Amino acid sequence: MLYHLLYGLHTQISAFNVFRYITFRTIGSAVTAFLILFIFGPWFIRKLRRLQIGQVVRTDGPESHRSKQGVPTMGGVLILGAMTISTLLWADLANGLVWLLAGVTLFFGAIGSLDDLRKIRKKNSKGLSARGKLVLQVIGASVVGVFLYIHPLYDGRLSLPFVKGFQPDLGWWYIPFAVLVIVGASNAVNLTDGLDGLAAGPLVISGSVYVIFSYVAGHVIVADYLQIPYVPGGGEVAVFCGAMVGACLGFLWFNTYPAQIFMGDVGSLSLGGALGAVSIIIKQEFLLAIVGGIFVMEALSVILQVGYFKVSGGKRIFLMAPFHHHFEKRDGRSPRWWSVSGSFPLFWGCWPWQL
Repeated sequence: MLYHLLYGLHTQISAFNVFRYITFRTIGSAVTAFLILFIFGPWFIRKLRRLQIGQVVRTDGPESHRSKQGVPTMGGVLILGAMTISTLLWADLANGLVWLLAGVTLFFGAIGSLDDLRKIRKKNSKGLSARGKLVLQVIGASVVGVFLYIHPLYDGRLSLPFVKGFQPDLGWWYIPFAVLVIVGASNAVNLTDGLDGLAAGPLVISGSVYVIFSYVAGHVIVADYLQIPYVPGGGEVAVFCGAMVGACLGFLWFNTYPAQIFMGDVGSLSLGGALGAVSIIIKQEFLLAIVGGIFVMEALSVILQVGYFKVSGGKRIFLMAPFHHHFEKRDGRSPRWWSVSGSFPLFWGCWPWQL
């Protein structure tokens, strides 16, 4: 909005020419989102307390989580509000990619809101059914995949980090691949959101990396020099990523230990989905597995736990999944070199590189 209102006046007031630069608007977007969270955070927390919108803790979870019962949740609403306002203020609204990202983020946020509200209303940790949530996520992610597939400037080729000259073309399989990435990222961030600052911190790092890659992908000369896919209009994605970084950084002020507020599913599902959509749009899908390594580990820990539990007839790899709960559950227990959580050999209390 500011771009359209003020840049048009740069011929009369030369100072407004700065709105032409994506770097300036990305910084402005990040600062705006941060200030919105920082200024309105205390008021929002008080509002949630008055409305009794508090965290519902799993009864079978770590005992340390019992103290978090009733802590205000659904902080993702404020995060999404800050991101939306900042993006609308600083991005070029004529760019369809901006609207695509904003739409998928808000859609996944709506799914998370339904999940959170159901948990709060029922006063237990069971919200939407896993199947229902997955169906809605697939619908939202499919819109992104189809949009990009039919876009005249896009193709189904993949970009592999550290591998130049090899870009396999998926053809129409690009659509289910996009769905897999977006839904997987959304659920991975959701699984990671179990400790104070555990999801918001890595989101700041991942979002910052994609700020750089989005800017580079939208600059034809730099993209060609670095041999990464050029994405027409991709530079504006950096403005959206800047808003994500600023909002998550501001949220960390209230979410670090001891947390005054949690983002809830409305935050984790939407931010994870947004991160996945960004990686698809700028053709850096596999980079997400590197910069979002914590999210990948958390998701894999659940997959391994569930798979081994079914195959072994009730035995477990970890004390509890996701991965961070395992380290919480083993606190206070004596370290062992070769122990099992149901007969699976595992270093107890530390990993080999921590010995």
